[in-house]
Amino acid sequence: MSPRGGWVLSPHTGGSSIPPSLQHDVRRRILAYASKKYAGRFSRIDVRFCGRFCYVDAYREPDRPSKATLRVLRETERQYYERLRAAPIHLCRLRYFAGHQRWSLAFYTYSHERYEPTIFPNGEPFGTPEEAFNLCAAIYLT
Repeated sequence: MSPRGGWVLSPHTGGSSIPPSLQHDVRRRILAYASKKYAGRFSRIDVRFCGRFCYVDAYREPDRPSKATLRVLRETERQYYERLRAAPIHLCRLRYFAGHQRWSLAFYTYSHERYEPTIFPNGEPFGTPEEAFNLCAAIYLT
């Protein structure tokens, strides 16, 4: 509770289940934004939903491996490409708040291998799915 006795909305706890119609709309918006702003930097974007969360991953076409790399990895070129094409680049997790029509953001950190709550570049705890994608893609897809 807040000092005044009301409830405080925490951007990184709680949330609301995302209805199918909103899931469709958010997926469409993120994919359109990604295609417009980050074309050529990914082979595909995966947007999936689980309860109150929206997860966004990107996939890239791997660089051509050297013979030495394949030797060290003990893989054929085909195995190398199959493995890396199937490996997602986790970008972010959005949390939905229905009563407020807001989204909070957790950035995937590879150093800790988990989603870490963060704020949007404008300093606000809530933003749009496009703003979230832009922040994470600017780091992982450039």
